[in-house]
Formats: sequence, C-alpha cells, structure tokens
Amino acid sequence: MAAVTAPRWVIHLPTTLTSLDAAIELAVALRESLGHVTVVDFGETTLSEEDRQFLRTRVWCDARLDGPGRCRRPNAHDGPCTTAEDPVDS
Repeated sequence: MAAVTAPRWVIHLPTTLTSLDAAIELAVALRESLGHVTVVDFGETTLSEEDRQFLRTRVWCDARLDGPGRCRRPNAHDGPCTTAEDPVDS
C-alpha cells in the first residue's frame, strides 16, 4: 500500500511587472536571496500572465542529475545539465 503524503502548497505571488524578462529577473533575485529557505522549491518556479494563469512558463530546467541535486540552468538551455547557475540571459 502506498504511503499517503500531505498535499504541497503553492504560493501565487502577483506582481506589477509587465514583461516576462522582468518577471524572470525577479524570480532569479528571489532564488538568490531566499535560496537558503529549504521549504521553497525554486526549481519548480513558473510564471504566467495575470489573466492567463493556466499558461505557465518554466524558469529553470530542474532536471534530476546523477547524484544529489537538480539542474540550475535556465529552462530549455543549450548543453548539458549542471548544478552551476547560468546567467539570466543565457
């Protein structure tokens, strides 16, 4: 019998930003400043327009790697996955 796990919660944090690039920059800044907070799963960060929340843009690749960790490069990056971070404009 499979173990029953408690549901995870998602915090929807609206902004006044009007471009995807600006929203990505904010997501990066939040990960850099709050990365030590272990209850936040930044790898699962997605962005959406206010009136089209069903259409989400993934920020980071977050693929599982051999050994511990997940890819920290931007979603749809070129080259291999790695735990090293790429600049935002990669």
